[in-house]
Amino acid sequence: MKLSIITINYNNLSGLIKTVTSVLNQKSIDFEYIVIDGGSTDGSVDYIKSIDLSDKQLLFSYVSEPDTGIYNAMNKGIAMAQGEYVHLLNSGDWLVDENVVVNMLCELDLLIQNSNQPDVFVGNRISVRADDKVFRHSENLSKVSAYTFYRGTLEHTSAYFRRSMFDIVGNYDESLKIVSDWKWYLEALIKYNAKYIFTDIYVSYFDTTGISSINLALDKEERRKVLEEVFHPTILSDYDRYTEAIDQNERLRRYPFIYFLFFFVERILFKIDKWKAKYFGWKKL
Repeated sequence: MKLSIITINYNNLSGLIKTVTSVLNQKSIDFEYIVIDGGSTDGSVDYIKSIDLSDKQLLFSYVSEPDTGIYNAMNKGIAMAQGEYVHLLNSGDWLVDENVVVNMLCELDLLIQNSNQPDVFVGNRISVRADDKVFRHSENLSKVSAYTFYRGTLEHTSAYFRRSMFDIVGNYDESLKIVSDWKWYLEALIKYNAKYIFTDIYVSYFDTTGISSINLALDKEERRKVLEEVFHPTILSDYDRYTEAIDQNERLRRYPFIYFLFFFVERILFKIDKWKAKYFGWKKL
């Protein structure tokens, strides 16, 4: 089996229906579907039990029991998965259209045939606000570095992860409440050099009202804790010191004329510094 799609849910019936519907509407059935419920009391369990797959040859399984949080639920789903790749599509997020799995697996097969199999295969996403307004992300994420994760992350809900990578990197850190998926990405791509490939296929709608989007203080606290664990203090101090300048430079590059003026002034200052060092930096003994 090529793919396991995993949905975790806790007392989010409306979001769960949206997610499940988008999965069951897929034209491809070359995947299994797993739902991990945290013991919901809002009707989610009854809905899960009512899912009728009599007209589909789709392997479906679910668990409904108390858990200790988001990442405990994710780890349960990964342990149950049989697919070579896993896609973690949380309750409230949904697939863009009925061709997503077909398109992603076709492109993945082509990569494998060309001996270019990724460990992490990331598609694009569309963010959705509480007022139902959407933002279609279009940035090219084909190159990532440690700085990518210092400043942000890669989208998780539009990614296919090679299941064997969880044996190498380990499961999600359940001591973290918000950023464990970001930590896993950081370790997989930077520490363990996982093979990463980006595709511009739009995979999912991402619900921006989740805990990681609204509890920014905890997000910042947990990220700092992880950064201090992963990076040597001297490297981290450089990121802390120069990140604003890097961001400013990247922002200026989006506006070529302004960037040219900025670069011109910077070259003048560079020449002045060299001139000062040459004529005033040397002193007689």
